[in-house]
Amino acid sequence: MKQPPLRWARGVALLVAVSLVASCGLPRVGPNKREIFAGSVQREGDAFIVSVNDRVTRATSVVPALGFTEAFKNAGVLGSDTIRPGDTLGLTIWENVDDGLLAAEAANSTILEEVQVDGAGFIFVPYAGRIRAAGNTPERIRRIITERLEDQTPDPQVEVRRVAGDGSTVSLVGAVGGQGVYAIERPTRTLSAMLARAGGISIDPEIAQITVLRGDHKGKIWFQDLYENPKFDIALRGGDRILVEEDTRSFTALGATGTQARVPFDSQVISAVEAIAQVGGLMAAAADPTGVFVLRNEPAEVANQVLGRDDLIGAQRMVYVLDLTEPNGMFMARDFVIRDQDTLYVTEAPFTQWNKVIAALTGTLGAVSTLTTAADTLSGE
Repeated sequence: MKQPPLRWARGVALLVAVSLVASCGLPRVGPNKREIFAGSVQREGDAFIVSVNDRVTRATSVVPALGFTEAFKNAGVLGSDTIRPGDTLGLTIWENVDDGLLAAEAANSTILEEVQVDGAGFIFVPYAGRIRAAGNTPERIRRIITERLEDQTPDPQVEVRRVAGDGSTVSLVGAVGGQGVYAIERPTRTLSAMLARAGGISIDPEIAQITVLRGDHKGKIWFQDLYENPKFDIALRGGDRILVEEDTRSFTALGATGTQARVPFDSQVISAVEAIAQVGGLMAAAADPTGVFVLRNEPAEVANQVLGRDDLIGAQRMVYVLDLTEPNGMFMARDFVIRDQDTLYVTEAPFTQWNKVIAALTGTLGAVSTLTTAADTLSGE
């Protein structure tokens, strides 16, 4: 019995292939513009979708403010000769008699080396007693010792030397040339001088941040501001802890961009254009320049200003839309500031999905053609 012709198989295969492509989702980098807009508050979603304009760029240009408090900035520079607990002093006392209180026989002077200021700030000198040294200068201590000894030995002559000045120290850690504990000395009484003493910073100055911890107080500045604003070159105090580290801010790039990754900031301020450039730009064969989105949890005060409202409370989900094809679209992207934890997402162009459909159909029909050819071959045997 002759088998019926199988030419109808190609038509059936085409219909089946179209149905399969239409019914199953094609691979893609993420949601399209329509799906993102479907999540807007206006469509009963939970995100506010805002087109970026000059007013929006001004309202959202919030750069983290770093600086020292007035308590840090108003602290005076420590006197280089002020004695502090832990310092070591050298004392020499001359007595104007042959048989003095302190001097050995046949000598008229006594040298007391390595007299250390105790934790309470005092030193002990024989016959002069316990003397408060912390907070005084060597000259003041000399006068005190002289006054206490002159009633016991005639015309005492006293010399006080500061042998070591490590009673006040600061610790430097992080991205500096030499981490460690450093004494506050005459040349290193300010922040910039102490950083230089530690070998300077070892990271890119543009993203370096300096944190100073002083008791319960904390201050942080950009390294560049240390030299651009002299008032940030604060006077140091004993016990200060100084940390130098890289800027920890970052944003995430997804979609039709050259790189999809978490990207650290490479400068204090990054615009949307710079962020796009930093991840390799838009994919020429896939990106939709009308669908550049920045997703952010915006503080209520900024969200109210952007939306022209005053009733929002708490952080709000905001989706900012940039259309680079508009006449001033590139300027808007240049002025729009990217912030920490932002998500930069670029949608695919509609024709990209169309190309994927065609590619899927072509591949499917090629496979079906192979099968039908094999069937025709078998039927002709």
